[in-house]
Amino acid sequence: MLKKDFCILGIESTCDETSASLLEGGQKVLSNVIYSQIEEHKKYHGVVPELASRAHAAKIAAVISQTVGKHPVDAVAFAHGPGLPGGLMVGRVAAETFSRLKKIPIIGVNHLEGHLFACEFEDGEVKYPLSFPLIALIVSGGHTELWYVKGYGDYKVLGRTRDDAAGEAFDKVAKLLGLAYPGGPQVSAQALKGRRDAVNFPRPLLPGTWDFSFSGIKTSVSYYLRDHKDVSVPDICASFEEAVCETLVKKTIQAAKKYKVKQIAVGGGVAANSLLREKMNAAGAQHHIAVRFVPRGMSSDNAAMIALAAWRQLEHAGANALTQKWDININPNLKIKNWGK
Repeated sequence: MLKKDFCILGIESTCDETSASLLEGGQKVLSNVIYSQIEEHKKYHGVVPELASRAHAAKIAAVISQTVGKHPVDAVAFAHGPGLPGGLMVGRVAAETFSRLKKIPIIGVNHLEGHLFACEFEDGEVKYPLSFPLIALIVSGGHTELWYVKGYGDYKVLGRTRDDAAGEAFDKVAKLLGLAYPGGPQVSAQALKGRRDAVNFPRPLLPGTWDFSFSGIKTSVSYYLRDHKDVSVPDICASFEEAVCETLVKKTIQAAKKYKVKQIAVGGGVAANSLLREKMNAAGAQHHIAVRFVPRGMSSDNAAMIALAAWRQLEHAGANALTQKWDININPNLKIKNWGK
């Protein structure tokens, strides 16, 4: 059993945020430092992998130093996938270096599990442990996945996006409209001034499967702009956001009813979207299903979620937690898998 003051250093570098965090006793976030690369990528309207890798390499030592200070650390964890290869390698090298210097265990964590467990945070502490079984919706710039979760480390992937992730679609539509990067917040801000029913963009529900597909909505926006000279950017944003959020909510609620769960957990950067929260909470209340969203401050990529995911894995491992050899191989296409299988 881990000590109450057992402290894990988490490291996150999968995309365009360089982050380190200290989690004590699997409960309290002592620090969570994030260096955002938005300025580096803004003029390209998207993440440039080579620039991201360079920024991670330039900033990670300072981010870790600022996070740790003189606090003792008992284990180090890093996200070993999925993500950009260069960023993953920077995270691994940093974690391995820290592990060897301090002679402490090193743990590789699935970035997507981190987004799920981040739903347990509130005000820098783990206040809301997940209630199993549940349906998880992981929705971000790079991923949109639906899981049936029986317990910590016990997953069944129901569906994934077949093309663009939901967050990616937001960014691409923002670029089509000439809005600034990152596109998601810009589209949502414009949508507040528009009508959700102004344009009937498609809802790709893909009957008979739990998969998602958002490239068609993005293409519909492109065609609409091509075919209409006088357009209202707020109306397009509101209508697009409505179509995406309606699709996400319907699929998630359908899965929750199919698997007869009492809780839905929503994690990832798009989980910060106000309309998604409004519609998912309303649908959950209608069907008597509790909905747990990640706190907005923890919805984007951060290392606190990586540290918590590592804590859950250590708990699961029991007596062998600190002596077993954990997988630290980086895998840009890492899939979610059950622990010990």
